[in-house]
Amino acid sequence: MKAIVLTPHTKNVRLMDWPEPKIETATQVKMRTLFVGICGTDREEASGGRADAPKGQKELVIGHEALAEVVQVGANVKSVKPKDLVVVMVRRPCSECPMCKKGAADMCQSGNYKERGIKELHGFHAEWIVEDEQYLIKVPSALKEIAVLTEPTTVVEKAIDHACRLQVARLPVDPDPKKWLEGKGVLVAGLGPIGLLAAMVLRLRGATVLGLDIVDPQSLRPRILQIMGGKYVMGTDAAVQDAKEAHGEIDMIVEAAGIPKLDFELISPLGCNGVYVLTGVPGDDRPLNVDGGAMMRQLVLKNQVIFGSVNAGKDHFKQAVLDLEKAKNRWSGAIEQLITSKTAYTDFDQVLTKRKPDEIKAIIEWI
Repeated sequence: MKAIVLTPHTKNVRLMDWPEPKIETATQVKMRTLFVGICGTDREEASGGRADAPKGQKELVIGHEALAEVVQVGANVKSVKPKDLVVVMVRRPCSECPMCKKGAADMCQSGNYKERGIKELHGFHAEWIVEDEQYLIKVPSALKEIAVLTEPTTVVEKAIDHACRLQVARLPVDPDPKKWLEGKGVLVAGLGPIGLLAAMVLRLRGATVLGLDIVDPQSLRPRILQIMGGKYVMGTDAAVQDAKEAHGEIDMIVEAAGIPKLDFELISPLGCNGVYVLTGVPGDDRPLNVDGGAMMRQLVLKNQVIFGSVNAGKDHFKQAVLDLEKAKNRWSGAIEQLITSKTAYTDFDQVLTKRKPDEIKAIIEWI
């Protein structure tokens, strides 16, 4: 079969012949790859950044945002059957730490987890995939055109879920975390795929959403946000500082920009008892000058919480599928617009190492 293969820590990425995987246990499932999304992690890998081949090997099949079709199942597989559409979870537990032993590999404490297409496990940029049933999430056929967005949606599902759980744990409010967002003001920083999917989830939960970015207000990203009922804010320094006065209380901030300077500036408009969750991973290591004293005073005196979030658990994958389906029905045609290009796998280099200015989500087609 064909696969897109990287020599880790180099820029050597190529399409090559690769051994076709086979079912080896009774709980494994073989799938035909349909679509694989391209994200910043893939491009970081392709530029020589973080990526690790399986132990004892020198190459890594990349790709971790996959939609696939089941073609064969092991004897003990019960949850899926041939022709079902599925998305595949990315992270695998370390089997050492308490979190992984309890099924929460996304909260791994040892750092010895593995990730398909990223860390010590081959990924999904290949014609065929084999995976254990426990890491598959069935997808309705009606979602075929947008289900490849499931994995990035899980990132914000977890971030928002954990932020809401923190709030209901410390405030005298309805104990259902999903209800906490009703009527709350939320600022989403960065309207790439993660930010727009965060806006989608937040709007489905009843939040008032402000989307902050630096793109033309008439361009596609703000238009999608507005279709979902969000309000676009041009990301000038003044807009960030005046966000609370101009738009009301900011109860939550979801950061999806990965820009350190902006991330620290966003603390200022966060409201009393507010929660701020960071999902972006900055590539800029230049030092910053911040007023640490003022920041600490605000966090303490206003009972605020700031935390980071990465990866997602199985429940977040299931919720992502449900929310994509709700969004597709509620905002006809809007979510589909997040996918701004589809490229044949034979031309993968046209999008893996290049990014168009108007890109939101680029997809590699394997069908």
